[in-house]
Amino acid sequence: MSAILSADDLNDFISPGVACIKPVETLPALPQSALPEHEVFRDDGPTNTAADTAQISLTDCLACSGCVTSAEAVLVSLQSHAEVLRALDAGPGLDLSSRPTNSSSCSSHVPPPLLYVASISPQARANLAATCGPGVTEQQAGFMLEHLFSGPSGLRAGGAYNNGFTWMVDTNAARDATLVLGADEVLSAPSSVGAAKPRPLLTSSCPGWVCYAEKTHPHVLGCLSKVKSPQALTGTLFKTTLSRMLNISADRIWHVAVMPCFDKKLEASREELMDGAWDDTKSSAGSKGVRDVDCVITSKEVLMLAESRGIDFFSLPKTSLEEQRMPFPDPILDRFFFPLSQLRHRTRPPAAAGSSGGNLYFILQSVLAQNPGATLHTVRGRNIDVVEYAIIADGEETPLFKAARYYGFRNIQNLVRRLRPARPSRLPGGRPIGSARRGGASGAGAGLDFAYVEVMACPGGCTNGGGQVKADDEIILARRQADSRAEANGAKLGPLEQKAWLADIDEAYFSADEDDITGNVTAEDQNGALYGDEVDGISPSYVRNTLTHWARITGISLDKLVYTTYREVVSEVGKSTAPGNKKKGADAAEHVVQLASKIGGGW
Repeated sequence: MSAILSADDLNDFISPGVACIKPVETLPALPQSALPEHEVFRDDGPTNTAADTAQISLTDCLACSGCVTSAEAVLVSLQSHAEVLRALDAGPGLDLSSRPTNSSSCSSHVPPPLLYVASISPQARANLAATCGPGVTEQQAGFMLEHLFSGPSGLRAGGAYNNGFTWMVDTNAARDATLVLGADEVLSAPSSVGAAKPRPLLTSSCPGWVCYAEKTHPHVLGCLSKVKSPQALTGTLFKTTLSRMLNISADRIWHVAVMPCFDKKLEASREELMDGAWDDTKSSAGSKGVRDVDCVITSKEVLMLAESRGIDFFSLPKTSLEEQRMPFPDPILDRFFFPLSQLRHRTRPPAAAGSSGGNLYFILQSVLAQNPGATLHTVRGRNIDVVEYAIIADGEETPLFKAARYYGFRNIQNLVRRLRPARPSRLPGGRPIGSARRGGASGAGAGLDFAYVEVMACPGGCTNGGGQVKADDEIILARRQADSRAEANGAKLGPLEQKAWLADIDEAYFSADEDDITGNVTAEDQNGALYGDEVDGISPSYVRNTLTHWARITGISLDKLVYTTYREVVSEVGKSTAPGNKKKGADAAEHVVQLASKIGGGW
């Protein structure tokens, strides 16, 4: 196990299959009766479980708790706070006061200077605000992060070259774009409004869910939204714009993202999210290129990053560094990333939007805006993480639009079963077997009449991500010894205390400060409020115009910039004939343990 993630942190994941963990932990063979109840198989049945080899990579290691817990140390060893420090100490940073070019005057022994940029998710800020204690807002936690990454009292105060991050942006900027693009994708689809949609569009911003679908349920890949997640879109925005406008190659821009989830490390490593996907010179040469997001660290690792440099995160100033910020090279994108000098966050979503970005909520509000007089009806499912929605026009009985929310892997399993294609009967004239019998139609998803389903792996949403600081972490117990919910002796807290802690994070996530909006607010600062088409505080016209401008200044097709693809992943774990797998048996396990030992983890 890694030193940062334990099995206790994973509260709702599918039990591992023997093929996933046996080569690593060298467990004895289990009798058939003792196999895990929820073992993960592909749709075409179980694969060979005589696992004598193991080759774990970043693109084939998640989707069940066995993979998360046994390979997480490998993930963190490649993307961790230590990697951030290594990158900062790799050489002198890029000096933007001089005109940077791709031509290098450095010797072959000196690496070219890097430009360091960072993006922060609102869920991570909310978690750190709750960690700081009562009275600290999400906005203030964001200011503390600014000082850590960019301020003179943060990372710049130490290291070999006193490097820091030139720009640190809120991923809510890209979130606005993904919400608009996602709504366009859903509402432009045939039969999305006014009739049942046989194949609902599924959210794709959760990498744990995407990996699970790619490995075990390839039949749903055609239903996944093609829009990039806010993390991925921010990375593409950074690397395309800065490389073009500063005339430097993408590999000289080093981007770290602070996220609530370990699975986001996996997303950053996807081949589809490397610059080979948008740089024609690299794709034509057969190169995958460099990542749009070079490293992902979690909220918990932020505290480890500060501690590694001897910085007390909780004593960092809670005021903005706005006056010291260098303007982004393009003024239109500067206003997009930094909409107000006083307001550092976009429109805050209501509690009804959930803590995962509000994809479903924005689509529902878009449909309601297009159909005046229509009403939204909500039906809770078998548990709090399953909710169904229907928009019904005035005087009508048939819904105009139906959607749903499925959070947590146990609920996701039920969803993918209902989306499974019907299998033809082996009997002559027999009825199809599977979802078609329930829906009375044919094809995948025939039993579902939703146009859109928001799917997230974590119960409760992204504020409950595995990389967040938890209620029973030592840092929380040490800072809240006087609190009735904390045990000074470090005892394991119960479910009620954990639930109360998550409520504190959600409160920080949803709450807005009264002084967030101050000063003279212009129409430009309001991100196109005068466009007259705002939906939930976001102007789709403003967002579309900004994206069009982005594509124009980079000279890249917008489709390449904002959309991604998915592919079926056939895991070779547990197969002795895995092509290219030269490490077998104990050698493979030893190789993985060696990787894990780089960060002091292991099993």
